[in-house]
Amino acid sequence: MSIRNWKILLFGLLSVSLVAVAACSSEEEAAPAPAKEAPAKAAPAATKAPEPTATPEPEPAKVEVKEVAREDTFIGYLGGAEGRFVDHELWNPYAIGANHQSGPNIIFEPLAFFSAFGNQMIPWLAASWSWNDDYTVLTMKLREGINWSDGEEFNADDVVYTLNTLKELEEEVRWGTDVAKVLDNAAKVDSHTVKVTLTRPDPRFFFLLAYKFDIGVYMVPEHHYSKQDWTTFKDYDPAKGWPLTTGPWRVTKGTAEQKIIDRADSWWGDGLTDAPKGADGGGLGQFGRLPDVKRVIYLPTPDQTARAASLIKGEVDYSAMTTPSVIVETLGQNSDLVTHTGTESPFGYVDWWPVSLAFNDSGKFGPYDDKNVRWAFSYLLDREELRQIAYDGHAAFNPLTMPGYPPLQPYFEGVADILAKHDTTEYNPEKAATLLEGAGFAKNSDGIYEDSGGNTINCEIIGFSPWVDLGPVVAEQLTKGGINASYIQPPDASSRMAEGNFECLMFGHGGSVRDPYFTMKLYQSSSVNIPGGHQVNFYHWENAEFDELTDEVAKTHPILSPEKNTELFHKAMEIWLDELPDVPVLEFYHRIIMSEANWTNWPLGGQTSGYVNEASWHLTWGLVLHGLKPS
Repeated sequence: MSIRNWKILLFGLLSVSLVAVAACSSEEEAAPAPAKEAPAKAAPAATKAPEPTATPEPEPAKVEVKEVAREDTFIGYLGGAEGRFVDHELWNPYAIGANHQSGPNIIFEPLAFFSAFGNQMIPWLAASWSWNDDYTVLTMKLREGINWSDGEEFNADDVVYTLNTLKELEEEVRWGTDVAKVLDNAAKVDSHTVKVTLTRPDPRFFFLLAYKFDIGVYMVPEHHYSKQDWTTFKDYDPAKGWPLTTGPWRVTKGTAEQKIIDRADSWWGDGLTDAPKGADGGGLGQFGRLPDVKRVIYLPTPDQTARAASLIKGEVDYSAMTTPSVIVETLGQNSDLVTHTGTESPFGYVDWWPVSLAFNDSGKFGPYDDKNVRWAFSYLLDREELRQIAYDGHAAFNPLTMPGYPPLQPYFEGVADILAKHDTTEYNPEKAATLLEGAGFAKNSDGIYEDSGGNTINCEIIGFSPWVDLGPVVAEQLTKGGINASYIQPPDASSRMAEGNFECLMFGHGGSVRDPYFTMKLYQSSSVNIPGGHQVNFYHWENAEFDELTDEVAKTHPILSPEKNTELFHKAMEIWLDELPDVPVLEFYHRIIMSEANWTNWPLGGQTSGYVNEASWHLTWGLVLHGLKPS
């Protein structure tokens, strides 16, 4: 199929489906929401998901679900698999198979939030924090007057226990390895003061702990979790008040069809409008009150056309979308619907996840250990055509693999001279051919490059749902350039990526948002598939000099030493851009449709407007829910 036909076929299928689904009754939809005039009801009992642990827990007692009016209820699509939740009884964010994105992100409050859009820290459970001169000792002052939902006090014991247990468990749980790499010990100074001693200077350690995007360390109650196996404990029993929380939200019920989370009647931050400021500034501000939302209902995410139909009919308040043409059509059928940029392009905001075409650089599955082959692939990508066909032009170029956020702009500018020599956005099939031929490949009778032994260059790109529009077009462009390329979204994509069992990969970069370190860390030899880690080297690229520069950046303060950081980043990019471990494609946008029929005060505006992004799966989602106001 020609590249141009991809767009025609995609738009036609989505448009026809959208009209058809919008015309269906609510009974015919994959995950019906309560009608607007009816109070939200609990979903019927569902078959329990398979246990993620070897030791079964007692069946939770049933809890009465009280009626809450629709106008007091937030309803949104979030996660799920094939129209069902499989993690509805899994609320311990550290358990094997758990995911903070599907609800725990609003249950476990952080020490602090970081707003990438506002470029500031927002102190939360921690009132303030400070460092010694060489950034090996962190002292945190916790806010007083905070209790867990069972009445027990939140204090230094909980923070000390959480950090020391992460060090002890290491790769067994999420963030264990990340904490264990630098933590010597956490100690209680007094009931609300914690002293953290590190094994080496690390001025970013508190930044690791703070919630931003998908990164942040969850504080758990010592009196509750110390009795449990972190890897198997599900922490779900609403009758017992589990999971315990310091926040304003309580898990009421979880089924395969929906998750119900209700607001408590009191919260420690209610009335606290003049919050103490942390070391990096910021405060509670507008969040010093109980949320106006009284109930949150999450529904499993159906296909895009079903989502659009529910938004048009006012059955849900929120849903992530992917295709701009469908977004335009959806917005045009309900004036209550908005996106981050209103009804204007790009219908969203730049995520921290710029998308790239990645390779297994080890050479295990093809010639991808050769930088000339990797650069040839970059020259075969016509990024202007990609953004026009996949996103109707509503996308932007990015020459690097970190997002173009304001705090990062000086670093982009600092490597402009290297990018002039190594232009990662250039489309040049002639250069690609020269590089491939120089690497010992020639086209066969089918127009596909092969080596002297007749082995073709194969690039089976494994990807995920966000790139259903983009991936096939990338594969088509590579095929046009003489590569045996294809795009698939296999059910085992995540495990194949983690195991390094792939030729090519379409993926994003959960790395930097304030300074380049966390993106550089993605390419360190020491982070090749760290068990229990989040920010790891899936590319299997190794370079000792790059490793040393990254380690040096890790010791350098991101705010107080910008000149040194810029210098080190420039040296690192001289290596990275010459080697090109993976190929930058486009910026990645979160395109989310929100309804103002029931809720207003969404953090809308330009990239630098609003206090935080509005992704319901991110750890900062609690701020968005907190800020919503009734229509």
